[in-house]
Amino acid sequence: MKNCTVFALAVILGWVCRDTSAQEKAPNWVKVTDKSGWQPRDSQGEVVFKDQLWIFGGWFQSFEAPPRDVWSSPDGKTWKLVTKEAAWKHSDLPMTLVHNDKMWMMGGWFNGRLKGHSASNEIWSSTDGEKWEQVSKNAGWTPRIAAGSIVFKDKMWILGGTENYYFGDKKSLKNDVWSSADGKEWKLATANAGWSPRAYHQAVVHAGKIWVFGGGNYVPEYSATNDVWCSEDGVKWTEVTPKAAWSPRLWFSAVTYRDRMWVLGGWSNNPHKNWGDVWHSKDGKDWQQLKTETCWKERHEHSAFVFQDKLWIAGGHATPLSSEVWSLQVPKKYFKDE
Repeated sequence: MKNCTVFALAVILGWVCRDTSAQEKAPNWVKVTDKSGWQPRDSQGEVVFKDQLWIFGGWFQSFEAPPRDVWSSPDGKTWKLVTKEAAWKHSDLPMTLVHNDKMWMMGGWFNGRLKGHSASNEIWSSTDGEKWEQVSKNAGWTPRIAAGSIVFKDKMWILGGTENYYFGDKKSLKNDVWSSADGKEWKLATANAGWSPRAYHQAVVHAGKIWVFGGGNYVPEYSATNDVWCSEDGVKWTEVTPKAAWSPRLWFSAVTYRDRMWVLGGWSNNPHKNWGDVWHSKDGKDWQQLKTETCWKERHEHSAFVFQDKLWIAGGHATPLSSEVWSLQVPKKYFKDE
């Protein structure tokens, strides 16, 4: 009887081990294409709209005006040039999103380090990516780049950012929060959110709240954070953690997928490197790294999407600039708490 009991326990434990092992085995990233139709770039705008992936503008180098092209793809592999020269021109580090069945392009930088450079607070919208309507020449918020942008409670939101790229200072950084239902009229939620003034951060909507994390400043004084904040109204903010498990960074991407927030890649100056790590969290406090056998090369300012029930990344600065597209499908029952 004792031997039978031991045998039975061994069988049960064996099944438990195998089941746990199968559950914990991470899925792999799949390279969809080495080279997309568009020229390798970073800092582009990106959205998912009408069952397509979209790429807007971006950055080729500091001494060149940013591209004004628009591309779309139904599968991440085959890309179509929708327009070579859109009506907007501030396409370096813009804020892009989808709202009211339109694509929106807001803010951004023009002309790199060249004369005539500027930040924008223009608001543009489009239903097809080819024809763009200027909804506002001057939004309520000051011209800026690299702000957080989300859709929350049927409104578009702009959070923080910097008023200057290569030539600014700490005073250029913002931590104000604005919202708009139509892109014309903008309402100030708060001029001073709880989180420190910053740019190159990310904002997402998760669990009925707005979340802001990471970012900082690039020049002339570098700073980077890995704090996480949330808010139910954009006015009152709660610090969930001052230091997340992932390293402080700028120029990373973030999405919500599988009822979790995700942080992908980025760049830091201390240590000076690109990041190729992938992290997820359900509560913003506890973060776990998703380690996979195959993954994309470390990079920053890449696009990230949730499309066709998968996570996607495209382009970015992977030393050199990239036009790769990768996807990752995490099984719905992969996480133990689901």
